[in-house]
Amino acid sequence: MEAETECKVPGVYSETGIPVEDPAPGLNSDVSKKDAPPAVAAPGPGLYFEIGKKARDLLYKDFHTDQKFTLTTYTNNGVVITAASTMKDEAIFSEIQTKLKSNNVLTTITTEDLGVSGLKQIVSLPFPYQTAGKAELQYLHDYAGISLGVGLTSKPLVNLSGVFGNKSVAVGADVAVDTSTGDFTKYDAGLTINNSDLAADLTLNNKGDSLTASYYHLVNKESGTAAGAELTHSFSTKENTLSFGMQHALDPLTTVKARYNNHGMVSALIQHEWRPKSFLTLSAEVDTKAIDKASKVGLSLVLKP
Repeated sequence: MEAETECKVPGVYSETGIPVEDPAPGLNSDVSKKDAPPAVAAPGPGLYFEIGKKARDLLYKDFHTDQKFTLTTYTNNGVVITAASTMKDEAIFSEIQTKLKSNNVLTTITTEDLGVSGLKQIVSLPFPYQTAGKAELQYLHDYAGISLGVGLTSKPLVNLSGVFGNKSVAVGADVAVDTSTGDFTKYDAGLTINNSDLAADLTLNNKGDSLTASYYHLVNKESGTAAGAELTHSFSTKENTLSFGMQHALDPLTTVKARYNNHGMVSALIQHEWRPKSFLTLSAEVDTKAIDKASKVGLSLVLKP
C-alpha cells in the first residue's frame, strides 16, 4: 500500500471531487488547477464531473473580468504555499492570502492501492479545523465510475455519484443528501457521447430545474483548434442561454479563445505560458447590447517555480 500526503491551500485546488466550502476571496480555482498533478486516464467512462467538462473548459475556463496575481512556491518537504491577490470592483482582496502561510492548511491523503483494482481513497483534513474534513472513495472500472463522499462531521453531507457505460457512451447521476435534515441538496443526471475528437453531453441540473446540452469538437489537434456550444433551458424562468466558443493555439505556448452568447456578451482571451506552469492571461468582455458601457478587462498572472 502506497500513501501520498500533500499539504495544500483550501480553495486553491482539491482533487477530492467534494466542493471546498467558502473559498477565500481572490483565489482562482481554475488557474490554480494547473498546479494539480496530471490526471490519469480513467479505464472506462470516468467520474460524473467529467460529463460536459470539455465544453465547459472551452467556454468558461480562464475567462476573467478582474485582476489576479497568484504566486506558488514549494518547500523542500513538499509543502505548497500559494499567495494570491485579486482586485475586483475597486476592492483588493489579499490579506487572507498572505496569512495562508500559517493558516488554512489542508492535508490530503490519497491511497491508490486498496486491494481492489480501480479503487481509490481520498481524505481531506483542514487545519486548523475551521471547516469539516472530507472523505471520498472512488471506484473506476471499464464500465463504471463511482464516487462516494462523506463530510467528517456528526451529521455529514453525503454525496454519491455514478457513471455507467464505456468511453463512447455513458449515463450517470449525482445525488447529495444532508443527513442533518434528510433533505436532498442535489440530484442531477447526465448522458455523454464521446469519441477521439468530439463530445456531446446532456445534463439535468439544479434539482431538475435546468437542462443543458453541450457539444465540443476538436477541429485540428496539431493547432489546438476546437469549437464548442452550450444551450441551457431553465424550467422555472423559461429562459434560454446559448453560448458558442472557439479556441486556437497561435504557437505551442500561446492560446486564444473567444465566446459569445445570445444575451449579447462577447468575451475573448489570450494566454501565454512564458515559462513552465507560469501563465499570463489577458481577457476582455463586452456587452454588445450596451456598447456605451465600459468593457471589462481581466488580467491574470500565475507564477510557479
